[in-house]
Amino acid sequence: MGRYMAEHGLAKEYACPALPPLAGDAIKTIGPLLRKKPCLLGSSLGGFYATYLAEKHDLKAVLINPAIDPHVGLRAYLGPQKNLHTGEPYELTEAHLREWEKLYVPRITPQRYLLIVETGDEVLDYRKAVERYAGAEQIVIPGGDHSLQSFPQHLPRILGFSRATTV
Repeated sequence: MGRYMAEHGLAKEYACPALPPLAGDAIKTIGPLLRKKPCLLGSSLGGFYATYLAEKHDLKAVLINPAIDPHVGLRAYLGPQKNLHTGEPYELTEAHLREWEKLYVPRITPQRYLLIVETGDEVLDYRKAVERYAGAEQIVIPGGDHSLQSFPQHLPRILGFSRATTV
């Protein structure tokens, strides 16, 4: 995404901070970036955070195979974990689940979102995202996986959605 935006003269509008494991810390990390009223883009747990922030700050968001209710779905993974991006070890605890539960937004504003999911997601059930974001613009791709193999082909649509002025 960063490379694509740079190719289109938008490098200064791109930010992709590394997020710490605790939800409260992750939200604090993202907070300073919200002053410019960006369109958020989040994948998996990042999609969950993007939903919370979009609703709280009246923003648009592109969600890629988003986590819907990590306070429920990740309970089975309590214990030692590794950050998938940095490899840094951490312990997934009940405190994580409690923080995620506090960020869960029961009702969303569908027109804020562009949802992109692949039916072959081996981590999350794409149907839950389709149901949760009913009324949002949705792109459902047969096959694929949790990493969204088709991501590069959606870059023009993501950028177009982010640049549109209506929420």
